[in-house]
Amino acid sequence: MQQLSTVIVTAYAKAPQGTSMYEIYKHAGIVLEIDKVTHQIVDAEFTFITDLAQNYFKRMLIGFDMTSNLDELVKRVDTHYFAPSTGSVTVALKSAQKRYLEKINSIDV
Repeated sequence: MQQLSTVIVTAYAKAPQGTSMYEIYKHAGIVLEIDKVTHQIVDAEFTFITDLAQNYFKRMLIGFDMTSNLDELVKRVDTHYFAPSTGSVTVALKSAQKRYLEKINSIDV
């Protein structure tokens, strides 16, 4: 079996009502692939409707160290992503970081 050097972390937040995201998904979901040694995000997906938003969001996140202060990443999202779902993205990111930190502190990933 292949040895894996990454983990997958997921998190969700309520999508803002009146948006396509809400009509299709009801929740905003994030999936992060994180390197177990560097703690950096190596891949990311979010429940955006368009490929453009999906790819842009991925570029914003890749390389971020999930053990770092999340405020830097939240500021980056706020500065570069102008959409009704910004709050949902922030909530999901915070939830994903919390889950990741709890897991790496409780088990040897």
